[in-house]
Amino acid sequence: MKNPFNFKHFKGDLFGGITAGIVALPLALAFGVSSGLGPSAGLYGAIFVSFFAALFGGTNTQISGPTAPMTAVAMVVIAGILATNDGDISKALPIILTVFLLAGLMQVGLGLIGLGKYIKYIPYPVVSGFMTAIGVIILVTQILPSIGYYPKEDDAFVEQFKPHAEEIILDNILKDEAGEGLLVLEDFKETIKRAELITEEQILNESQTLAGKNASGVIGSLKVLPRALANINWLELILALSTIFIIYGFKRITTAIPSALVALLVVSGIAYGFGLDYRSIEEIPSGLPIPNLAIFSGFSLGNITPYIFTALTLALLGAIDSLLTSVVADNMTKTKHKPNKELIGQGIGNTIAAIFGGIPGAGATIRTVVNINAGGKTRLSGMFAGILLLVILLALGPIASQIPAAVLAGILVTVGIGVMDYKGLKAIPYMPKPEVIIMLIVMVLSSVWNLVYAVGIGLVIASLMFMKKIGDLTAKRSDLKPLYKGELWPDEIDFPENLMEEVFIKHIKGPMFFGSTSDIQELASQIPSTATTIIIRMDKMGYIDQSGLYVIEDILVDLVNDNKKVLLLKVLEQPRYMLEKIDIIPDLIPKEQIFENFQDCMIWVKDNVKDEYTLTKK
Repeated sequence: MKNPFNFKHFKGDLFGGITAGIVALPLALAFGVSSGLGPSAGLYGAIFVSFFAALFGGTNTQISGPTAPMTAVAMVVIAGILATNDGDISKALPIILTVFLLAGLMQVGLGLIGLGKYIKYIPYPVVSGFMTAIGVIILVTQILPSIGYYPKEDDAFVEQFKPHAEEIILDNILKDEAGEGLLVLEDFKETIKRAELITEEQILNESQTLAGKNASGVIGSLKVLPRALANINWLELILALSTIFIIYGFKRITTAIPSALVALLVVSGIAYGFGLDYRSIEEIPSGLPIPNLAIFSGFSLGNITPYIFTALTLALLGAIDSLLTSVVADNMTKTKHKPNKELIGQGIGNTIAAIFGGIPGAGATIRTVVNINAGGKTRLSGMFAGILLLVILLALGPIASQIPAAVLAGILVTVGIGVMDYKGLKAIPYMPKPEVIIMLIVMVLSSVWNLVYAVGIGLVIASLMFMKKIGDLTAKRSDLKPLYKGELWPDEIDFPENLMEEVFIKHIKGPMFFGSTSDIQELASQIPSTATTIIIRMDKMGYIDQSGLYVIEDILVDLVNDNKKVLLLKVLEQPRYMLEKIDIIPDLIPKEQIFENFQDCMIWVKDNVKDEYTLTKK
């Protein structure tokens, strides 16, 4: 058995992994904060996904971890589950992590059944619209923390939601009583008694949850933006702007050192060193990550059933994200990745990360490029990146907890700007209108509605448009004319002129599927009364689906019943297999009426077709 590890490149892998790990650190913290689970969740995701995706994956130089698209979808998942659990993170966390774990298992399943090679067929306009929407979501949602505004801490804003919060709490009491079998009308005193136990703190917590939900996402952020601008924390804004300035400015000096890391260290160092009154990120737990066993002990199918489609979307998005990065790595290293194995590796990484409380990740293009440029050549480099982040967690966790939240918001603003697909946006004036429509639909729906549904709608529209286009092209290229009116193929030029009225030739050019069957259905009505023999040329029909198969069967049955002789010419492998499966061959069309070339077909025509009409040329 071939050794999966190659220590000949140990030095390059070590340096590449360390460099990629350093690049990943600020992004992991920022994505963790953005997701809603805190910086430690981002760090745990980076550690476990990077290590195990490299260990079991199919791209030697891939560096994996939380990415902007995966975090954007995870953010939606987390916000939704939190909202249904009254904002109680302790109740919601096991469900959230179970969804992430399910997504990882689905990725493993996709790899095992061999779907990795099909990911490349997702249309570019869908990917482009989605990536631009991710950029918009990250950019808009980071405006509030960049200016130091947190809706849950705005007392006047939270106050607006207290009446609704009281209604929700009372509704929960009634639901609890119904679950206990109490009839409200008979035991109204019990309801009053429980209502009197509601505390101001409960109402405040529910109001804050509602305020946070109302101000989440692109629409929510824009709705509260006027309030935020009226309550700017100038120190937070200066820290965020300084971070952005250093990230873009330092790149002009050198790209050898990650500018995001420089910005993180410099701005955090100044803020902490001068004792500024800034808002720090959540505390990062010290010590080794601990498995969240509540995923298994508190598992309930009912809790995750509403999120199965979301988990599948996470799995597919992670697959696309990772395999696109694998292609980049292949181009740089002149190697070839194994897509199905890569999906299995990514799935294992996301599954283990979920167990330890990490957010899901995927192959990260920038980190992979950095790894390759720094000398990484084997999967050891990705494992070293994960190990480095674990060392940083163990050694510097308390120090990292002092990082200003505005610094991570500034980093995410640059991520949002960078992740947009400017190539696709610039091409809008030149792209075909259907593709522009698809891209804009996915972009708008993803930004303001739902990432999951937007991608699904985009794929459906793209598929329908593609099928219509192929159907139109097939119909346009295939002709339905008698020989003397139609376009002759090169081998038909010498066809006997005296038999042209007796022989009708149908050219099928392209696949015969449900989008193109209307063309072949016209065949019977187009055949002139003089024709006794019909030749159907299938030289250029490489594929037929079930719809096309049954349409052809109906037409052939009608022709045979009308005493027409039907000859099939050059039936390719897949169409022949389908025709034989439903016994069109040989029951309806005997094998002696099937020919491999036009010359053999002509011999049969000359021997069996009689000249009964005088050709009238038009």
